[in-house]
Amino acid sequence: MKTKFNSFLLLCVAAVLLALSSCRKDNNLSPSAPTPSPDAPNRPLGTSAIPGGFKVVGYLPSWAGAVNQVQYSKLTHINYAFVIPTASGGLGAIDNIPKLQSLVSTAHANGVKVSISIGGWNDGDHSAFESLAANSGTRTSFVNNLLNMVNQYNLDGVDIDWEYPDNGTSANNYSAMMLALSNALHAQGKLLTAAVISSDGSTINANVFGYVDFLNLMAYDGDGPNHSPYSLAQTSLNYWIGRGLPKAKAILGVPFYGRSPYTSYADILAGGGSPNSDTWNGIGYNGIPTIKSKTSLALNQGGGIMIWELSQDVTGANSLLSAIYDQLSGGVTPPNGSNPPIGSVITLKGFNNAFVSGENGTTAMTCTRTTAGDTEHFTVIDAGGGKISLRSKAKYVSSENGTMAITCNRATASDWEKFDWIATSDGKVTLRGNNGLFISSENGTQAMTCNRATASGWESFTVGN
Repeated sequence: MKTKFNSFLLLCVAAVLLALSSCRKDNNLSPSAPTPSPDAPNRPLGTSAIPGGFKVVGYLPSWAGAVNQVQYSKLTHINYAFVIPTASGGLGAIDNIPKLQSLVSTAHANGVKVSISIGGWNDGDHSAFESLAANSGTRTSFVNNLLNMVNQYNLDGVDIDWEYPDNGTSANNYSAMMLALSNALHAQGKLLTAAVISSDGSTINANVFGYVDFLNLMAYDGDGPNHSPYSLAQTSLNYWIGRGLPKAKAILGVPFYGRSPYTSYADILAGGGSPNSDTWNGIGYNGIPTIKSKTSLALNQGGGIMIWELSQDVTGANSLLSAIYDQLSGGVTPPNGSNPPIGSVITLKGFNNAFVSGENGTTAMTCTRTTAGDTEHFTVIDAGGGKISLRSKAKYVSSENGTMAITCNRATASDWEKFDWIATSDGKVTLRGNNGLFISSENGTQAMTCNRATASGWESFTVGN
């Protein structure tokens, strides 16, 4: 997480260099958010299309973003960042208390939970966490001070963002601190969550999994401008769930910013970047198609999605939070004339009532799946010239020019990876390759091809989500 100072300084730069935009944070590592707590109103049934139990967690910093601009209907939890701990178990002052109070009352009126996030990256003094966690007395002080803060401001829980404990004694002290917090907060019906590194998190002992309501997996800030690819999201979920974290507690983190330099999504678009791309002017970010793909991944393999941070989004059709919500609520636009649902993550069901699979790019594609998992979801990409490309797990579908079975193994989209999206009179769609021939499901009896001169039943697909 970043500091207010970095935010202010980079916003000043933004006023001078619009092309590069302002960096509201530097090495941002965002935390998690809480699940529904008994003492805050639940969202009334029927008011949200977010699947039951799925968490959409947004961070709102004290130094950025307005309370009245938050899209509450598209969230389940908000984390207010940050309060800084002291080595003695104390807590620094809450920045912008009126903003926190307004956030809590507005969020609760909309059925959204609010937690206070402790620590952070730049200001989240690592040594303070080390000291307070190492002693039972200071751990007790820390727990009591947090309980007082939670009760005073009618909060729903606490989010710990210690970046990061070390192996050995430090890791054990972290576990002891989290156990003490878990016992105290859960006794009052409050939440305990924590932000953790995307993978290789050996300093978080597995016993912590039972102490928390969920963990926020910070699957961003990797190496280079392309700091948060789809593959990192996959790696992160696989790592933590593979270690024993329950799927429902694995909350996938996504960035609303780009890197090299650190620039908000809003500033990227203001500078000329595309909402449907992942790169602009040397800055790597997550556009709408990638955010939707990650949302489907989180829905299929995790328990929710987390955002750092809400003030970096835009409003209207290009909002990343709206893209998340649309994907969760089944917002795939059905075929309308020849207009494809650009940016949507879809499934394709063949004549045999089975789903098309990208086969993870390891073998030729088939249409044999009875259920749709991650490899059966495809992002519809605008390929230009009225054509589209289909991407699954960061690889593109290729017609192979009709000379062999089609595959989903291309890193980039060239001519063989571009298709005409043609709607049929019965609401289905056919896909025609650059060779002028149609993709066929082959009725699920063999690998799919792109060699049909005309489109009949096996060449028509039902679009789903």
